[in-house]
Amino acid sequence: MVCRNKDKAEEARAEIVKETGNKEIYVHILDLAETRKVWEFAENFKKKYKTLNVLINNAGCMMTKREVTADGLEKSFASNSLAVYILTKSLIPLLEKSPDPRVVTVTSGGMLVQKLRTGNLQSERGSYDGTMVYAQNKRQQMVMTEEWAKAHTNIHFSAMHPGWVDTPTVATVMPEFHASMRERLRTPEQGADTAVWLAISEAATAKPSGRFFQDRTMVPAHLPLAWTHSSSLEDQKFMSVMEDLAKKFQPH
Repeated sequence: MVCRNKDKAEEARAEIVKETGNKEIYVHILDLAETRKVWEFAENFKKKYKTLNVLINNAGCMMTKREVTADGLEKSFASNSLAVYILTKSLIPLLEKSPDPRVVTVTSGGMLVQKLRTGNLQSERGSYDGTMVYAQNKRQQMVMTEEWAKAHTNIHFSAMHPGWVDTPTVATVMPEFHASMRERLRTPEQGADTAVWLAISEAATAKPSGRFFQDRTMVPAHLPLAWTHSSSLEDQKFMSVMEDLAKKFQPH
């Protein structure tokens, strides 16, 4: 478990041990907004462990106003996009040593209203809309999933939408939506169901790699007649920009 808050992490760990009887649950403290530390974590993890079976990219943040991290990056992009890129790319060599490797990225249906943007990745121009920045980050995660699936055919990559879940983030960042939808929001357990299914079931790997799922079902990554499709050239350009940016923070 890679977590930001030590107390909450230990609490969750204790709960898992109690529920399952499995004591092999380890907590690693890391804030994914701290780009250099994401690299350090990945490098240390590779020294300590020889293989990795499943990586679930679940951490995320939605900002109400533009904030910059200590590394000079817009916080939402650093947490939701660059951290996922660095962590996944760094750990691919370990995943490739597993007999049934999988990468599951928890994205959002919010991405359906966004086309991949290769410029202004850190929202430096124009007004800042935290919800739309988040949705753009989620589209970026989907493109990464699709591109990695093409490049690493022995790993099963997938992205999933948990549905609208009653979480502190939704309550804080979208208070009106949360108040009006409270009765219809999902529990965290319901939200996590598809991610767990993608991580462990045989049925999941029978589906093509690089696809988008909701409620254990493969669904389109774009709305019908949508303007959100990007060209393969744009997708490759985005991956190249991410690679260059990631390298800037790589420890030497």
